[in-house]
Amino acid sequence: MYRLYDYLSSGNSYKVRLLLSLLGISYERIDVDIIDGQTRTAAFLARNPNGRIPTLELEDGTHLWESNAILHYLAEATPFLPAHRLDRARVLQWMFFEQYSHEPYIAVLRFWHMHGPMDKQRQAQIEQKREGGNAALAVMQQHLQSHDWFVGRRMTIADIALYAYTHVAGDGGFDLGNYPAIEQWLARVAAQPGYVPITAGTD
Repeated sequence: MYRLYDYLSSGNSYKVRLLLSLLGISYERIDVDIIDGQTRTAAFLARNPNGRIPTLELEDGTHLWESNAILHYLAEATPFLPAHRLDRARVLQWMFFEQYSHEPYIAVLRFWHMHGPMDKQRQAQIEQKREGGNAALAVMQQHLQSHDWFVGRRMTIADIALYAYTHVAGDGGFDLGNYPAIEQWLARVAAQPGYVPITAGTD
């Protein structure tokens, strides 16, 4: 059985939980308090030297980290990773976009609002983070105006990677009401069989 080192409100961890649920894969969830420094202990660093969640322990004891790499591993030979070469590249395109043009703005502002403190250094960066986040949302909105999904005609791990922090962007002060195509896409994701909300662990 897989073992997932996880923090419940983390969007990056949620990506993995959501895919595991959509695939109907059982796993053991181990809560790691990132606020309390539990990812910096010697025991955790032995599993992931980068000291971050999520970290997935495979059945042979191997550890895999970085949320989008974990998604790619789990999605292999499933409908969530296309077989066509160009479509696979487009999945990676959107996943790189998520990590470089989306997550650094939307996820970071959410974390600051949820966990603070909103000190002067952070306050000085808020406008730049908000501009970057809205720029990413505008790219997504443009694509989704003419596509139901980010790649092909069904949900893939590109959608999962982008959904995780987009659907809680309001926690960071982003108004998704300005992006109706994104809101419709969010509803399509939430309607998928096996969907679980970000606050749900395993039974």
